[in-house]
Amino acid sequence: MPQDPTERRVVVTGPPRRARRAFGYYRPRTEIDEQTTLGHTYVRSLMRIQLRTGLLVFAVLMLLIGPLPLVFAAAPDARRLEWAVLGFGLYPPLVLLARWYVRRAERNERDFVRLVEDR
Repeated sequence: MPQDPTERRVVVTGPPRRARRAFGYYRPRTEIDEQTTLGHTYVRSLMRIQLRTGLLVFAVLMLLIGPLPLVFAAAPDARRLEWAVLGFGLYPPLVLLARWYVRRAERNERDFVRLVEDR
């Protein structure tokens, strides 16, 4: 006696090979992992803001340290002044500048992660 086609069952033993995405739904992390144009844009924006932060710190550093040779040349007999400025006068601004840079870079990365995380 032939089996009735309605009685047969099909058993699926694995996950579907292709997962369909819902219309209008995208995940930035997937875009970055798959190296799409949008993912490239996300990463490039992070790199651009980090570069801008680094260049700003470099510019402030050059404005702080750059004129010192001219100041030292203007006062050739002030050896102690040179050592005081180099040893004690520059150290606090350099530490503050480095601290600001690290905090800014971490904030940029935190904002990027918040943007990329799944909601």
